[in-house]
Amino acid sequence: MQSEVRKKLLDAFTTANGEYLSGQYLADLIGCSRTAVWKHIEELRKHGFELEAIQRKGYRILKTPDQISADEIRLGLKTQFLGQVIHYKESVDSTQKIAKTLANDNAPEGTIVLAEEQVLGRGRMDRIWHSPKYTGVWMSMILRPNIPLPKAPQLTLITAVAVVQAIEEITSLSPQIKWPNDILINGKKVTGILTELQAEADRIFAIIIGVGINVNQKITDYPEALQEIATSLSIEAGETISRAKLIRAVLSNFERLYLLYLEKGFTPIKILWESYAISIGKKIIARTLTENIHGKAIGITDDGVLIIEDDLGNSHLVYSADIEIPDAE
Repeated sequence: MQSEVRKKLLDAFTTANGEYLSGQYLADLIGCSRTAVWKHIEELRKHGFELEAIQRKGYRILKTPDQISADEIRLGLKTQFLGQVIHYKESVDSTQKIAKTLANDNAPEGTIVLAEEQVLGRGRMDRIWHSPKYTGVWMSMILRPNIPLPKAPQLTLITAVAVVQAIEEITSLSPQIKWPNDILINGKKVTGILTELQAEADRIFAIIIGVGINVNQKITDYPEALQEIATSLSIEAGETISRAKLIRAVLSNFERLYLLYLEKGFTPIKILWESYAISIGKKIIARTLTENIHGKAIGITDDGVLIIEDDLGNSHLVYSADIEIPDAE
């Protein structure tokens, strides 16, 4: 109940665009007394919101906290469903684990899980994902698309485009995508995406998409073995980035692309994805579980499968692999 009241308050301040809202207006909106409104305002202050109160004018927000609490994300979030239900945690094993439990408990589509820290974060192939506290975006989204099971990998590519567009929107950086799920800046990894299914037979029950974005880490925050291959938005931009703004941008861009995908199919997403791809047109090595494929990446299929043409002109479809770009080293 308290979180619902706080959401109404933040929605009202978002719509107000910096204008004052009277205590009576807020009381009528929420359905409580003006004294209760004051108590909720004080709770927002305790969570780092700076609010101005002027007699006969009302309240307005002057400054929001630099954190990724559910309240901070909701303030300014203009999505239809994505992020309208937020589960925020200080520290977790992994946001994916919590999101899968919530999905099993029939959490609505668009529910997200956010954490300040993951102690057992992981990426593809169960690799460790380093998620230090208060530095990045560690988030999982619950989706319930009515699509055939083989189409599920397309959601990873949609997510990659949404994250790239969000980074472009919030910073001056120009990220690129390395198939299937890595986002690079100046050749170093800044984002990983992990897509997991809950399905039975040929029916998708839920798709859980985990997104890890290195935002405000310093180079010394990384283990020595990662310092040559990983970076953060802050390192590359030379300034501190608002994680809350970035999350809102990711959610907004993803919802727009996701709805476009459900209406028009994968083709418009494919065009966008290829425009951001670092490997298209380049010689690459695709290291699969059974072989190494050398050749030129010429694009992706309508299902998001990577197409590689070898030196003999033969085409290879790559469904899962680690990609190495020798020219980029």
